[in-house]
Amino acid sequence: MASPEFLDPRLTERRNPRTIAIDTASSLEIVDLLNAEDATVAGAVRGTREAIAQAIDLVVDAFRTGGRLVYVGAGTSGRLGVLDAAECPPTFGTPPGMVVGVVAGGYAALVRSMEGAEDDVNAGAAAMDDQHVTARDVVVGIAASGTTPFVRAALSRAQTLGAKTGLVTCAEPPKVLAETCDVLMVVRVGPEALTGSTRLKAGTATKLVLNTLTTGAMLRLGKAYGNLMVDLVAMSEKLHDRGERIVMEVCGVDRALARSAIDAAGGSVKLAIVMAKRGVDRDQAAQLLAAAGGLVRGVIGDPPPIRG
Repeated sequence: MASPEFLDPRLTERRNPRTIAIDTASSLEIVDLLNAEDATVAGAVRGTREAIAQAIDLVVDAFRTGGRLVYVGAGTSGRLGVLDAAECPPTFGTPPGMVVGVVAGGYAALVRSMEGAEDDVNAGAAAMDDQHVTARDVVVGIAASGTTPFVRAALSRAQTLGAKTGLVTCAEPPKVLAETCDVLMVVRVGPEALTGSTRLKAGTATKLVLNTLTTGAMLRLGKAYGNLMVDLVAMSEKLHDRGERIVMEVCGVDRALARSAIDAAGGSVKLAIVMAKRGVDRDQAAQLLAAAGGLVRGVIGDPPPIRG
C-alpha cells in the first residue's frame, strides 16, 4: 500500500513516536525526552566514521596543495559551518581563508532567520564564484534534509569548477548528489523530538561531524603535539595562559621562562618548544620543523607523560 500523501520521504521530517505527547510533559520530562534523543546522536555519527575519515583525507590533500575547505549551508547548517570555520584560526593557528563558511543569505543570516534564502539556487552557484573556488579546494555541503536547493546548486557549481565535494546530511541525499559528490557523510539520527526541527539531533550530529573533520585534518597536518594545541594563537588571556602552560609542561620550565620563550618565538608555542628543547634559535627551530613536516614529535620525540 502506498504511503499517505502527507508523509514526507525525508527521515528528518518524520514524526517521532517517542515524543508524541511531549506537549503535555513537565519541564523535567521534556529534558529527559530531549536528552534521550540526544543520547543516540554519537552512535549515529559513528555509523558514518569511514566516510568522515575519507573526507578528512580529501581535506588534508587540499591543504597540502594550497587549497581550502569551504563549507556551504543554509539556516542552522550554514551557521554551524561558519562557526567551525571561525574557530580554526585561534585553535590551530590557520589563516582565516583556509577554512571558509558560506551561509545562504550572507552574514545577516547568522543572527536572524532568512529561511527563504535556502531556495535561491542562483545564489548558491554564485557563492562558489564569489569564493573563487578552484580544483584545489574541497567544498562540503551541509544540509540536514539533504535537499536544500542553495546547497545543491553550490555543490554542482563547485564540481564544475573542479573542486572535490562532500555532503553532510541526516537524510538520504538526492540521487544527483549521491552520484556526483566525492564523499557522503549521511548521519541517520532519525526523526526529531519536535518534528522537522533539525537544529536538534541533526544540528548536534552536524556539529560533531564538523568538529571531527577539521580537528582530524589539523592533527594530520601536525597542528598538535600529542593532544596539546601547540599551534594555537594566543588571542585572549585564556589562550596566553594555555600556551604558557603547554611550554611549561613540555619543557619543564617555570612560567617566566615559558613566557620568555614564546616571546622569542614571535608568539608561536610550537617554535618556543623546539627552541627550548633543542637549544636553537627561532630560524633554526623553523627549519627543523619544516624538515619534520611540521610535526613537533618528529623534532623532539614523544611528549611527556601526563602528570598530576
